[in-house]
Amino acid sequence: MHRRFLVPGALAAASVLLAIPASAAGASPGAPGIGDPYYPAYGNGGYDVSHYDLRLTYRPETDELAGTATILARTTEDLSSFDLDFLLDVAEVRVNGATAAFASSGEHELVVTPKVPLAKGTPLTVVVRYSGVPSTKSAYGFSTWHRTPDGAVAADEPESAWWWFPSNDHPLDKATYDVSVAVPDGTQAISNGTLQSTTSRLGWTRWTWRQNKPQATYLATLALGRFDISTGTSEGGVPVVNAYSRNLGDNEGAARASVERTGEIVDWLSGVFGPYPFASAGGYVPNTTTGFALETQSRVYYSPRQFANGSNTSVVVHELAHQWYGDSVSVKGWKDIWLNEGFARYAQWLWSEHEGEGTAQELADYVYASHPADDAFWTVKPGDPGADRQFDIAVYDRGALAVQALRNEIGDEAFFAVLKGWPASHAYGNADIADFRAYAEQVSGKSLGALFDTWLFQPAKPAGPAARSGLTARATVVQPRSWKKIAATNGVHEH
Repeated sequence: MHRRFLVPGALAAASVLLAIPASAAGASPGAPGIGDPYYPAYGNGGYDVSHYDLRLTYRPETDELAGTATILARTTEDLSSFDLDFLLDVAEVRVNGATAAFASSGEHELVVTPKVPLAKGTPLTVVVRYSGVPSTKSAYGFSTWHRTPDGAVAADEPESAWWWFPSNDHPLDKATYDVSVAVPDGTQAISNGTLQSTTSRLGWTRWTWRQNKPQATYLATLALGRFDISTGTSEGGVPVVNAYSRNLGDNEGAARASVERTGEIVDWLSGVFGPYPFASAGGYVPNTTTGFALETQSRVYYSPRQFANGSNTSVVVHELAHQWYGDSVSVKGWKDIWLNEGFARYAQWLWSEHEGEGTAQELADYVYASHPADDAFWTVKPGDPGADRQFDIAVYDRGALAVQALRNEIGDEAFFAVLKGWPASHAYGNADIADFRAYAEQVSGKSLGALFDTWLFQPAKPAGPAARSGLTARATVVQPRSWKKIAATNGVHEH
C-alpha cells in the first residue's frame, strides 16, 4: 500500500475531485429527446423514471395550478445535465436534496443542471416546485389542457403531461404514480388508478389517487370539476369508478347508458385478452367540446360528442381494449401504433360478433370492398404510417384487416391463443411490431413475414394469393348492422 501526503491546498482540491464520481468525470448532457423519429424532441435521454409523486392545488375559477412533483429515477449514463418535458413556471428544482440550476429550452424542455455531475446508475430524487395557468400555455401551436365550465381536463395523445407535471414524456419510460390534488369543496379531482383517500379542511378537499402499475405519461389524466361519481364492481371482481360532469345536457343519458357497461365489457374482454391488468377500471365524461376519446389508463376519457347520437358501447369496447393493447403493453416507438389501434378496432369487430350484429369476417369483407384499389386508404402503411398519418383511419380499419388476415392464416385456436398470450408475455412493458410477429410465429408455428409485409408495410391494396387473407373480393357486400356504431368512433383520436 502506498501512502501519499498532500499539502492543505492539494487536499482541498482532492476533496473537490472526490465529490465527483470518477465515472462521471466525462459526463455530458442528456439528450433532449428519447430517440423516436416521429417526435424527435419528445422524451429525454440519460435517465429512467420509476415513480411520479404529484401533490397539486387547483383553483377552477382562475385555472391556476400549483404543485410539487417528486420524481424517482435512475441515471442510465453519466450526466452533467438532463431535460424534463414541461411548460409551467418553475420556482425551484432539487436533485438528491441539493438545489439545481434550471432553464427553459425550445418548445417544451426544462433543462436541469445538478450541482455535481451524476454517474451512470445513480438513484435520483428530483423535486420540482411549480405553478401557472395551463390554459395560457402552448407548444408547437397547440394545447392539450381542455378548459371546462367548472374546471379542466388533461387528456391527449401523444402528449398531455407537459401542461400539468414535469416528466420523461414517451411511452418507453413508464412509471407508477401518486396523484394528490386539493380543490375547493364541491369540486372533484379524478385521476388514474384507485382512490386512496379524500380529506377536507378549511374549504378544500384533497383527492389522492394511486396507479400502482407502470403507466406511460400520455396515459396519465387529470379531470377537475363537478362530477357525479358512480362506483361498483364487475361480476368478475374488477372495481369500477365512473364520473360524469353534472352539466352534460342532452348527452348525459346516452353517456351513462354506454359507460356504465364498463364492468360488463371488461369482463367480456378478459375472456378474449386475459385477466384485466389493472387494479380498477372506469371512465369519465367531462363537459368538453373535444370530439375524441382516449384510453387513459384505468380511467378512460370520453368526449360527450361520442354519445351525441345515442348510446354507443362500441367506443367503450375500443378504449377498454387499449387497457391490454396500448396501456399494459405499450409501444416502443410511435411507428408501432398498429399494436394499439389495429387491435382496439378489431375488438370492436369481435364485440359486433358477440352482439350478433355482424361477424369480424363480414366487417373485414365490408371494409375491404369499400375501398377500391386506387383509394388513398391503401397508401397508408399501418406498420409505419408516419407521424402525420399516425391516427389515419387506415391505421384503424386496414390495421384491423391485418388482424383478420392473421386470424384466417393461423386459424382460430392459434389466433385466440395469441390474443390472450401477448398481453401476458409483455405485461407492463413495451414492444414493437417485430416482437409481435415473432410471438405470433412462435405460437402458430408458421412463418408470417409475407403476411405482415403485405398488410402492414405495402402502400397498395392486397390482392390475389399475396393477400393470404380469406377476404372476399365481391363488388357488393352487405353492410353489417354494427357498422354505423363502429364508424361513429372513427374520430376517437382526432384531436
